[in-house]
Amino acid sequence: MIIREAQLADVDTIADFNCRLAQETEGTTLDRATVTRVVTRFLQGVGAGFYIVAELNGQIAGCLMVTHEWSDWREGNVWWIQSVYVPAEARRRGVFRALFAWVQQRAEEAPDVRGIRLYVEQDNERVQHTYRSLGMGRESYHMYGMSVGNAAG
Repeated sequence: MIIREAQLADVDTIADFNCRLAQETEGTTLDRATVTRVVTRFLQGVGAGFYIVAELNGQIAGCLMVTHEWSDWREGNVWWIQSVYVPAEARRRGVFRALFAWVQQRAEEAPDVRGIRLYVEQDNERVQHTYRSLGMGRESYHMYGMSVGNAAG
């Protein structure tokens, strides 16, 4: 398995994975053209973060996005893992574990990273078990949010 930072050539696959993720987790159908445009802009540097992909036998078998959040309490960044997707045919083959290990290693090597976080659906016990097995612990915060402007969700 090869883990690497995503490139512009990966846009279509990542956009497809994001559309599939929204459908599987929330029953939401995203506009493919919009998702493709947004992923392209992110890979071009519009956001604070990066995507990585896992390749199995020359095919992308999973991806995730890392965004940076500055912590004024910690004087450094917290990396948020988002948009995790592994297609059904690649699941249970260690793809997420490999992606996570890559992120964890890079975070530990970076002098300004103070932590790694992610959020998970409350009822997704299988994934929560995976996160715990990787050394992550449940934090004491509840997540609140609201959409503003043209945001869909």
